[in-house]
Amino acid sequence: MARRLIPTLNRVLVEKIVPPSKTTAGILLPETSTKLNSGKVISVGPGLRSSEGNTIPPAVKEGDTVLLPSYGGTQVKLGEKEYVLYRDEDILGTLHE
Repeated sequence: MARRLIPTLNRVLVEKIVPPSKTTAGILLPETSTKLNSGKVISVGPGLRSSEGNTIPPAVKEGDTVLLPSYGGTQVKLGEKEYVLYRDEDILGTLHE
């Protein structure tokens, strides 16, 4: 059975990107050289409500690659995959090619 988690308010569901531990040629990379705490946005909540009742949408959208803080977030396991749930304001920025 497939599950889909839709975050509430300004929450963002992120799947962390695990950097490769070795190159295509088979050279092992040290852990410190590949450490960039990033992830892919899987699902986004509708946003917060302002005091006037207007919806303030999150700054990221599904499919974005984002830079994550070193600590924080709520661990969520759906099936075999592990995700992290962050608030929109906790995400540090988006990464572009």
